Amino acid sequence: MSFGVNSKVVIVGCGISGVAAAHRLVKAGFHHVRILEATARSGGRIRTGRLGDNIIEIGANWIHGPSEENPVFCLARQYGLLDPEALTTENQTMDIGGHPPWVPNIFTSSGRKLNAEDFDPAKEMFIELLTESSDFQSKGGEPCASVGDFIRSEVKQRAAEKWKDADAATRSLRLCLISTMLKVECCVNGTHSMDEVGLGGFGLYETLPGLDCTFPSGYEDLIKNLMSELPADLVTYNRPVRCVHWNSTENGVNTVTVECDDGERVAADHVIVTLPLGYLKKHHQALFHPPLPLHKLHSVQRLGFGTNNKIFVEFDLPWWDADCEVIYFSWEDEDAMVDQVPDVHRSWIKKLFGFTVLKPTERYGHVLCGWIAGHESEYMETLPEQEVMQNITQLIRRFTGNPTITPRRVLRSQWFHDPWTCGSYSFPGRGCSVQDLENMMEPLPTKGSQAKPLQVLFAGEATHPYFYSTVHGALLTGWREADRLISHCTTVSQSEPHKSKL
Repeated sequence: MSFGVNSKVVIVGCGISGVAAAHRLVKAGFHHVRILEATARSGGRIRTGRLGDNIIEIGANWIHGPSEENPVFCLARQYGLLDPEALTTENQTMDIGGHPPWVPNIFTSSGRKLNAEDFDPAKEMFIELLTESSDFQSKGGEPCASVGDFIRSEVKQRAAEKWKDADAATRSLRLCLISTMLKVECCVNGTHSMDEVGLGGFGLYETLPGLDCTFPSGYEDLIKNLMSELPADLVTYNRPVRCVHWNSTENGVNTVTVECDDGERVAADHVIVTLPLGYLKKHHQALFHPPLPLHKLHSVQRLGFGTNNKIFVEFDLPWWDADCEVIYFSWEDEDAMVDQVPDVHRSWIKKLFGFTVLKPTERYGHVLCGWIAGHESEYMETLPEQEVMQNITQLIRRFTGNPTITPRRVLRSQWFHDPWTCGSYSFPGRGCSVQDLENMMEPLPTKGSQAKPLQVLFAGEATHPYFYSTVHGALLTGWREADRLISHCTTVSQSEPHKSKL
């Protein structure tokens, strides 16, 4: 067993939180840090790809809240990875509250293009209700279990009053637009349905100021820059971990052993587990020996983890307006305010709320990014790419009323069937509270144990109490766990009796 900077630290997973933890520990002078990564690459859910000549983000897309408080923004600026616009004070101080002020084009399933005036009443009511949904976290007294239930019941009441002068067709259209907004929110939260997002926990998430921005040359540039500052042999790739054996006593000393799939056993003083919550939910039983304490396991189960996928579509010419930044599709048979389809196999495409437009056009050409969440998204992953392309083509032709629109090429993400992620990112499930997020980040063994402390530590976006689901949240948790070890090892080193060299 080693102490201080000579402690052996094993990090499971080479996503942003694992890289951030290693970076911090190496900078603090730790000599024995090793990352075990299941795949052949670094970055985890940060994954940049190509569509023809275009750089696209298969994983993380934006820096959410690019301002001084955001460590991802600060690192990206330090490494020179951002466009000049993202660096302006104006951009950093814009407080969008999680909802970018995008210019929309709105189409309906009968081929109509709507005006902003048609869309605004539904949008305003929806955003008002989302804001109110966030308030229950601090005030308590939530009237129902989920955000979906709350929004539906409130829209019914408020629409009867606020929209009483509108004719039946207008009211129906507005309710269909609420369905579209619910599908958007499923993508934002990475959930199958807003009925799965807890009303009490919804307000735990905090936003940072700044207009969301992207990496012109790809998000992976951030990983490459961080990795370039680490020793070359620090990461072992293609080395999945089978089990973390903790609290085992050898020679009277508590040790941790990381058992890999290939049979290698790595002895460590401390292990930082940075695995996605989706993977933990599926594999926790085999992954920890002894098993996770019950309170921690229950929090793993209560927290939500769903799928949000992208479908990139390239065209020869745009069929959207030049200033358009987001395209919404509204089905005129969805006035029941639905965010899930009755038959996933037959109508999965109805879950796709629309597209964001990749800007600037000079860089990307005419490329859209479609967004689809939930079980419909998971089913989409199983289809041949050609079938996805046919479905997208039919959808666009129907909503625009233009039978000649033909995509040049399509590329989709498949996060649910990625065996190392099992989905996209976390959200507070029904009955979830701040205590669950605190349980997620609690090291093993838990407080009060007589065993050696900090044997197993936990990092990753799902362990951040209010920036969960984000890259900056994941990064901060890697730093947090590294700092926990640095602090602990410094204290231990100071309390070690001085050994004479004589």
